[in-house]
Order: sequence, then C-alpha cells, then structure tokens
Amino acid sequence: MRPSWVEVDLDAITHNVRLICDEVGAAEVCAVVKADGYGHGDVPVAEAALAGGATRLAVALVEEGVRLRDAAIAGPILVLSQPPNEDAETIVARRLTPTVYTAEFAAAISAIASDPVPVHIKVDTGMHRVGALPDEVPDLVGVVLADPNLELGGLWTHFAVAEDDAEYTKRQLDVFDDVVERLRAKGIVLPMLHTANTAGALLYPEARHDMVRVGLGIYGLRPAPDVAGHLDLRPAMRVVSQVSMTQRLPAGERPSYGRRRPLPAESFVATVPVGYADGISRRLSERGRVLIGDKPRELAGTVTMDQIVVDMGDDAVEVGDEVVVLGAQGGSAITAEDWADLLGTINYEVVCRLGPRLPRRYLRGGDDGR
Repeated sequence: MRPSWVEVDLDAITHNVRLICDEVGAAEVCAVVKADGYGHGDVPVAEAALAGGATRLAVALVEEGVRLRDAAIAGPILVLSQPPNEDAETIVARRLTPTVYTAEFAAAISAIASDPVPVHIKVDTGMHRVGALPDEVPDLVGVVLADPNLELGGLWTHFAVAEDDAEYTKRQLDVFDDVVERLRAKGIVLPMLHTANTAGALLYPEARHDMVRVGLGIYGLRPAPDVAGHLDLRPAMRVVSQVSMTQRLPAGERPSYGRRRPLPAESFVATVPVGYADGISRRLSERGRVLIGDKPRELAGTVTMDQIVVDMGDDAVEVGDEVVVLGAQGGSAITAEDWADLLGTINYEVVCRLGPRLPRRYLRGGDDGR
C-alpha cells in the first residue's frame, strides 16, 4: 500500500469540543460533521464530538445523515439545507431533523410522517443563500403549527461574516431577534433558537441562544487568526507520507514536470508519493514546503498527480523517512492556514479537499487506531 495517509487525532476533537462547551455555557453544542467531517471522517469525528459534550450533529446532505445512522449514531441530526421533496421519505424513515424554508417542503414531510416530525425553520437574515425571508417566517411557522404531522423544533439563521464584520453580524442578529419577538408577540413558543457558527459562538455571547453550531472549531482550526485565541484549540489533522526514493543531483538539474527551476546547488532530492490527485494543490509547486527531519524543506519542482520531489540540500535522507505534508513534526508545523495563505483560499477548503486516495488513520489515547 502506498505509504501516504491522513492522520486524525480523535482526542484532539474531544478536547476541542470540551473547551467550546465550557466557553458557551448553557448553550448546547451541535457538532457540524458535513463534508465527511471536513475531510477528517464523519463517523469517527461525530463519535469523538459526542464524547466531548456535543449533544447534536449537523450535516449538509440527507445521505450524510444516513451514513451516521448506518453507523448506529442515534442522537439528533440536523440537515442544514432543505433537500429536494423526494428526500422527505428518507428524512422521516431515518429520523433526521429537516431544515424547512418553504411550505411545499413542509407539506412533503407531512405527507410521509405518521408521527410529528420536528422541523427547524431557517431565516435568511442577510446571508442570502437559502432560507425564508423574515416577512415569510410567521406564515411558515403557522403552516407547521397547524399540521399535526409536524412539530416546530427550532428557528435559526446563519452568519455571513461573523469572523470579520461585527457590524453586519449584529445587524443579522437584530433581524433574527425581531422575527423572534414578532412570533412571541403572537404567543408562539419557540423551543430552540440558534444562530452561531464557530466564529459567532466564540465572538458573540449574545448569539449563543439555545444552541451553537460549531464546525471548524471542533477540528482545532479558527475562522480567523484572532478568533478566541485564549482557547487551546488543537488541530486534529496531519497529512503524512514517507520518502519513496532518494537521489543526489548536481546543481542546475530541474526535477519534475515542466522543469520549472534549477537546483541552486548539488542536493539530495527526495521523492514522496503524494500529489494533486490527493488534494495537494499544484499551485504549491512554487512555494510549498514539507517537513522532513523536523525541518521545513522546499519542493524541488512541480507537484504531480501522484508524487512530489523535495530539495533536501546537503541533508541526507533515506527511503522510509517520515514526511509531514500538513501538520506538526517535532518542533515545526505546516498549518492549514499556511496552505491557505499560499493558495489564496481558506483553511476550510484546505482540509476538505484532501481526497479519498488518502486513507484516514485515527489516533485515540495516543495509539494509532488504524
């Protein structure tokens, strides 16, 4: 088997969730495990998050919720976007909690249900992606309350810029709070309110309401460098490989496709069996680094589909030596934020893009649970 993998520290997930639970006080923590747990593995992450104190889980797709149910995870699972009406049967059968923002989908759920299904109505307070507009919400709530096959489980919204725009975030909160007050003025009981993602939960105590939906934070990552720096969030992921070949090449040689640049001096060059088919962006070819022997090493040429080459300078290297493409080794680290800065993207995308060719290995209690 190719010696390249994603290593996930489940103890770090549990640790991060415990910290966040302590930080948000009485609010429940809903762990967001969509997109295969942000590339970390949805089922192991869900189990580790629940062990850390999360009481609920959230996914983007119905099939993601089904995967959790197939793994015998029994707690509440919120589907964050309203799916096609055809998915109503699966939602009811697998006891998923649907997000609703149209009367048509509410009717589709009702037509399948034999017992009341709790639904969460999403309000578009300014993200302008999905959700019912504020003026539409009272009528939609009325539809749900009038239907014996439906139950109003919650009301929620999502922040667009909680990590870097306090003014707009507070404007969204004001819109949401106004909807809540209008409903309460009619005597409507709202059993659960939730607005906060990771940044919202950590930066705005007033946004925590009854529950916070934490995604990035449970993986030990921050939506911005200065978000809750007092919390000891621990990155849970390393991308690890091993040297598969070594050569001593003269100055001026140009390894890899495109012969991008010459070696500045006679050097040891290490080949590592991981590439862009695994999510290691080809754009890292110019400035990317890996860790070998506890030191950052520059790439010696273009990232290819299955392999990279690394300039070791005068440092000898052997086949089988550990290579850390992302994460910590000794006293050095290459973070998802480092990659994001080089690629002009965000740390969310860095971890989510790591492909299925990299098997996930899980650490528990310091042991390799592969």
